[in-house]
Amino acid sequence: MNKKIVALTAATAIALAGLAACSGGSGSGSDTGQVYFLNFKPEVADVWEAIAKDYTAETGVSVKVVTAASGTYEQTLTSEIAKSDAPTVFQINGPVGYANWKDYTADLTDSDLYKHLSDQTLAITGADGGVYGIPYVVEGYGIIYNDAIMKKYFALADQKSGLTDATEIQSFDQLKTVVEDMTAHKADLGIQGVFSNTSLKPGDDWRWQTHLMNVPLYYEFKDSNVDLSAGTPATIKFSYADGFKKLFDLYLDNSTVEKTQLGSKTVDEAMAEFALGQSAMVQNGNWGWSQVAGVAGNTVLAEDVHFLPLYIGVSGEKSQGLCIGTENYFSINKDASAADQQASLDFLYWVFSSDKGKDYVANQLGFIAPFDTFATGEGPSDPLATEVSSWMAKDGVTSVPWVFSVMPSQDWKNNFGGELLTYAQGSTDWATVVSDTVADWATQAKAAAEAAG
Repeated sequence: MNKKIVALTAATAIALAGLAACSGGSGSGSDTGQVYFLNFKPEVADVWEAIAKDYTAETGVSVKVVTAASGTYEQTLTSEIAKSDAPTVFQINGPVGYANWKDYTADLTDSDLYKHLSDQTLAITGADGGVYGIPYVVEGYGIIYNDAIMKKYFALADQKSGLTDATEIQSFDQLKTVVEDMTAHKADLGIQGVFSNTSLKPGDDWRWQTHLMNVPLYYEFKDSNVDLSAGTPATIKFSYADGFKKLFDLYLDNSTVEKTQLGSKTVDEAMAEFALGQSAMVQNGNWGWSQVAGVAGNTVLAEDVHFLPLYIGVSGEKSQGLCIGTENYFSINKDASAADQQASLDFLYWVFSSDKGKDYVANQLGFIAPFDTFATGEGPSDPLATEVSSWMAKDGVTSVPWVFSVMPSQDWKNNFGGELLTYAQGSTDWATVVSDTVADWATQAKAAAEAAG
């Protein structure tokens, strides 16, 4: 998991003629098989249907797309997989999803899609070394900053950071120095706070209880050589709790909003504060650009939007990159006929290697696709997506993979978020947050294991 994620922009010469050489890659008739794709994302259902129509027109291979309603994918898959006409392509959400569906997943080690995965460590593998889930989109998150405000700060005659540009921030200590000095110069910079509000309203606290927590969990699992393909660990130590606290406190103490108000604050409000220039930084992911650009009165220019990693003060964090990963993996139904399995693999490879398919992926699905079939400039053009690709291409920088997929339950996340709120409001001390969070993990993990049988 700690291998550097290879840059998506490293183009590889692909002989697209290879598609024709694959069984079921072209032509028509029963020998070519057919595809039934159970789609996870309702918001792009129409795009997948258009892709299917174009592929069928080009190859004669039948492609059926069915989209599960929001929040019902697992339920829909459970129902559909039991039918005689079951999905040939379905999606799993990481190691936990693989644990649930491993009895239905075919080994994709020899597939073209896997061979062209930019970083094969991103794939879901089984205990036997087989490949059972291939990521098809990556996303990244960190601290988004407005470089126009940062440049204004670094140009101040009395700034105390000793730095000249935001790109020189490469550790928590440097970030802390810059942020606290910016707070002292709020009036000069025309901001209400360095960070947008730390949204802790239930349902809007995922940036902390899931995304920020990913970083200390990553380092803990790395230290202990935890096998994430085995699913949720039975216990955690929260051994990097002090690091979490450092960055979380920095957010709380240098925000646009008083701590007492955070229980009612939302992510949308945080992104609007950033868009309007009321803050210089906000923790979020590349998906946040549409929120920023869509705010009426937005003052942030696309060329000024950049990322910093979530530094928590660990040794050697100069080489730490953004948190980059996915919860979206393709799997092939091993119970489908050989022809249908090959037809499904050919369809997916066409989507991510042909000119027409790649145009759909980049410009209509808006995916940062983790395949070396995409050359420079073929990915999404929004500034935060470009930043993610740029960070993955940095020499000597290791991206932090998404390990939050092994968190034991949504209840655990919600409970942790509640603890963070009471801590922010001053009614719970940090030691209690840590002990409660560790204990609740063990409880929730045990319950999940028992439920799974």
